[in-house]
Amino acid sequence: SSLLSSSSSSSCSTSRLIHQSMTKDTNDDNTPNPPSPSSKPTTLQTRRSHLQTTLLTTTLLLTTNPTPSTASIGTLPELSETNAILQGLTVNVADASQLDAMKAFLEGGFSAKVLRQRVVGSVTEVWMGYGPEQLSTPEGFEVPVSSFGMNGGHGSIRLRVDSRSEDVFYRKGELAPGDNVSYLQLGVPEYRISQMTSNGGNIIDAYGFVNVVSPSGLPIRAIVGISPDPIMFVAVNCLDVEESREFYTNLGFVEQKYPYARPQQGEGQFEPPQPEGSVYLSPSPNCMGVLLLSSTGKKQKKNQKKKKNQKPLRPNPVLQSLDIVYNPSSSGDGESGVAMGSIVDPSQVKLTFVAESVFANEEKVTRSGGKQEKGLVK
Repeated sequence: SSLLSSSSSSSCSTSRLIHQSMTKDTNDDNTPNPPSPSSKPTTLQTRRSHLQTTLLTTTLLLTTNPTPSTASIGTLPELSETNAILQGLTVNVADASQLDAMKAFLEGGFSAKVLRQRVVGSVTEVWMGYGPEQLSTPEGFEVPVSSFGMNGGHGSIRLRVDSRSEDVFYRKGELAPGDNVSYLQLGVPEYRISQMTSNGGNIIDAYGFVNVVSPSGLPIRAIVGISPDPIMFVAVNCLDVEESREFYTNLGFVEQKYPYARPQQGEGQFEPPQPEGSVYLSPSPNCMGVLLLSSTGKKQKKNQKKKKNQKPLRPNPVLQSLDIVYNPSSSGDGESGVAMGSIVDPSQVKLTFVAESVFANEEKVTRSGGKQEKGLVK
């Protein structure tokens, strides 16, 4: 392919990084060296080519004869400059009662809606969010008549329960398990603390904004404000912010302006400023992102190395994955109906990759059996 034949040394370095990070087993004897500092991308175009190469590498490990793509993802104008988005996150819940509690918690506490759902064998999945996920303009949407909440391209929280599983991910009333995930940030017009607590939420603090552990064990921070999509980002604790920044940059994530939900931009008691030393990245400014936080709460100095004997972060088993939707090709690659691969970041957060064609078909079929009103399941 033209992409493979014209790959630069930095693109090859990205491929090596992904080979080392893939959860799929590889031959340890043939593990190549990590990328050199000179392989860091320097422009938006270079970063985007990294993402294309990375996603192609993921596909290569699981399919044959892949065809790389330079196409955008979907048909929404705001996503025309990228071929991938961080579309949402998958949350493990222990049983049916915890699933019901999570739905009531998100609906009553934060006004989220059930977007779609399905049952496959012993696994029940429910997607929740604030607007249509489809990567195209929904039928009936008109600018400037319709509200942004009725347009496509929204993120989602996928709740997943396996009735055959005996895993207990979280016990009600406790602090969030693990320490690699700091919180999921929501920017909503209003929230209801009484509904959070009555549906099993554990309030940590609520001075100006609220920090709460959900009934499943996912920590959530909510800001009263307005955000294009209320599902704003996932904050990840890092032992080495620079290492994590390089990891996500090599995936094609781009450092973006920190998103605020209020016009005061972090001034005042109702929304905190960007944490010191943190880095906000996403594949596009028009999708959710990740906020990389220093696990020590201090700004990391340039070229500062990790301390020896530093305790590793403990994964929160409730967060199964961050889910990336991407366009692998224009000729049908990735249409088998399965995720194309997964990798794990330096903080032990898993990222999964799903082809746009697979996502589009799944999203359409699972809208409450194909029934949809204004993009939301009633």
